[in-house]
Amino acid sequence: MDDKHMQIGEVAARTELSLRTIRHYEETGLVIPSARSQGGFRLYTETDIARLMVIRRMKPLGFTLDQMRDLLDASDRLDSGGALEAGEREALLERVRAYQQTAAEQVEKLRIQLERAEDFAATLGARLEQNAPAGGS
Repeated sequence: MDDKHMQIGEVAARTELSLRTIRHYEETGLVIPSARSQGGFRLYTETDIARLMVIRRMKPLGFTLDQMRDLLDASDRLDSGGALEAGEREALLERVRAYQQTAAEQVEKLRIQLERAEDFAATLGARLEQNAPAGGS
């Protein structure tokens, strides 16, 4: 499944991220292309796309690049299949739990903002209806 390599354009289309954004995430060390073509083009795999999707989902919740890097590091270490001491595993899980809690809090804040925005849009719509010319469209 992870053997297929894709160039950055296909990755951008699949993740709905711009080429510039993907390159920025590479420059900051959040994602590293799995390979390079003979011509030097970045080549990505499904694993790389999954990593970019995590980053994409964290961004609107206000996570910083350092927080993204920290969560990705914890996830990578948990998913590595390597032996972890019980204390290390629990510390990694605690880091992930903290990010999950922060994400849940941010989602709730966004729900409140969305509700307020919808109320505002409805208020404007009602005002337009009240002031529409009689018999007009």
